[in-house]
Amino acid sequence: MDQHKVILIVDDDQRNIFALRLTLKAKGYQVLSSTSASEAMEILEGNKGVALILMDMMMPEIDGYEAIQLIRNSSFTGKIPVIAVTAQAMSGDREKCLEAGAQSYVSKPIDVDKLMGEIERLI
Repeated sequence: MDQHKVILIVDDDQRNIFALRLTLKAKGYQVLSSTSASEAMEILEGNKGVALILMDMMMPEIDGYEAIQLIRNSSFTGKIPVIAVTAQAMSGDREKCLEAGAQSYVSKPIDVDKLMGEIERLI
């Protein structure tokens, strides 16, 4: 694994960001974070080195589905892999996330081994 890979966490809950940041940093990744989709877009425009995005799907204002579509529609960010993260483990959620443009899907509580496997597969 490249020790310099940057992952952007987008989640409106700081506790989730904190836990994911600790896990990812322990695995050697650099971590950026955002509590909103609009802030995430600003971060992405200013940081061309983001290798992957972990996107919470249930956020106020702009939800994860709309945020992924914004990311996909930008020439700067369109090719960055996105892993959708959701507490909603409802039937059809995975398909809905993939249709929105995510490359993968994990549900909360996050299985760290599964998440790391998906991250390594995508970057």
